[in-house]
Amino acid sequence: MPLNMKNLLAAVAEVKNNTNDRKFAQSVDLAINLQNIDMKKPEGRIQERIELPHSVGKELKVCVVATGELAMKAKNAGASLVLGREELEALAGEKKKQKAIAQKYDLFIAEAPLMTVVGKNLGASLGPRGKMPTPVAPNANIEEHIKKHQNVVQVRMRGQPVIQCRVGNQEMPDQEIADNVQAIVRRIESKLKRGIKNFRSVYLKTSMGTSIKVEM
Repeated sequence: MPLNMKNLLAAVAEVKNNTNDRKFAQSVDLAINLQNIDMKKPEGRIQERIELPHSVGKELKVCVVATGELAMKAKNAGASLVLGREELEALAGEKKKQKAIAQKYDLFIAEAPLMTVVGKNLGASLGPRGKMPTPVAPNANIEEHIKKHQNVVQVRMRGQPVIQCRVGNQEMPDQEIADNVQAIVRRIESKLKRGIKNFRSVYLKTSMGTSIKVEM
């Protein structure tokens, strides 16, 4: 069951109104506080990659692992970084370089036959961050995949029953921000034993603003 849209839109509007003007578009962030969760069970280890109906108002850095024609198409499609097999294998044992790549890029896409190589040479850095690549076929429309990934957010709990992620920026229409919030709420509640009843509270805030509670 999604949040009450009227209350959600009111919270989005209040978040924007309570934000001081800056020289940049501040992000709008979501925080979901959960309750009655057994952190030792699967519901306490939520880690999801969620495709939102709208962009989060920030261009995400996408790394593509591919060879041949797919690699060339990825470069032409504007991938932030394209790694081939040789470049990937050269990362073996280079823990600092592996971590640097995992930290710098938001999302990863890999040619399916290279997934094993990715796991061997980058898995230790990508896995804990919830950034293991989306596998695609060698003949995939990589431009479409890169564009689609711009609407993807990673959410996961880090030892506490709290979900936090970006859902937009202050320049986006209120309805688009609300739509993104609802998409995340639906996915999270689907992973919980009691659904929305496991939600204790929901807050929105801009990067430099105060938190506004969404009345449930």
